[in-house]
Amino acid sequence: MTGKVSAGPHDAFFRQVMTHPEAARDFLEIHLPQHLRALCDLSSLKLESGNFIEDDLRIRYSDVLWSVQMNGEKGYIYALIEHQSKPDKQMTQRLMRYSLAAMQRHIEKGHDTLPLVVPILFYHGATRPYPYSMCWFDAFSDAELAKRIYSGPFPLVDITEVPDDAILTHRRIAILEFLQKHIRQRDLMALTESLVKILQAGYTSDQQLRMALNYILQVGFTADKGAFFRTLAKSAAQQGDVIMTLADELRQEGLEQGLEQGLEQGREEATFKIAQAMIESGIDRMQVLHLTGLSEETLETLVH
Repeated sequence: MTGKVSAGPHDAFFRQVMTHPEAARDFLEIHLPQHLRALCDLSSLKLESGNFIEDDLRIRYSDVLWSVQMNGEKGYIYALIEHQSKPDKQMTQRLMRYSLAAMQRHIEKGHDTLPLVVPILFYHGATRPYPYSMCWFDAFSDAELAKRIYSGPFPLVDITEVPDDAILTHRRIAILEFLQKHIRQRDLMALTESLVKILQAGYTSDQQLRMALNYILQVGFTADKGAFFRTLAKSAAQQGDVIMTLADELRQEGLEQGLEQGLEQGREEATFKIAQAMIESGIDRMQVLHLTGLSEETLETLVH
């Protein structure tokens, strides 16, 4: 467990008591909601480390995290007990963040299912009673909408299951979705007809087209990429010149990069040969290092 860097007396007293199993067991027996307490084997209480909290939060929390096995089931309930002496309107958001961090640590230990994490706020501030809702949804401007979003399945865009005909109607994201759906296809030549339809729809900017061609060159496969681009350019006549120009530029950039790498490799090989000849001629090692710019380690490999 970690807490504030310089814990005050409230935090220190809270942690000193709540890190003892007997005290934590009594606390949970008294304060844990009945329907959750009935699931817990409180004799299995185990104090967990709080080091899972991100570095930027580590100095701002003083919670105690206990794990407990669930009766008759395979799983854990984590009781995250947070001490607070001042009201905090964002407390529920903080508790949710701590809870997710506890879940992440649980998964990192090798478990394949998420544990239940029950955030409990222990409050003893001067303002009475605690003035803010402990319902996380109430922290949103539209609690009902938040409840619908976070109480149900999250939206999933599985592009592998979206029909191509539907993708072709998706305007400015059509080329992204279509290529990422089919980029692993054995030969991209089979995609030219659909790609032409996307380009003819008029939503793909030159910048998007450049990114798409670069993506195809880097990741896609076709037996003849030159033929692929020529076919695409011929069929999409309106953007044909742009396609060939961009394809040539991208290809040239790749060639120039390869040429530069080749030249650099050639220069290194020539330097090695010169250094080798100088050593064989009896020139002093320090002078060889000075004239060639090689490192001591490299020179050692030439000597031996």
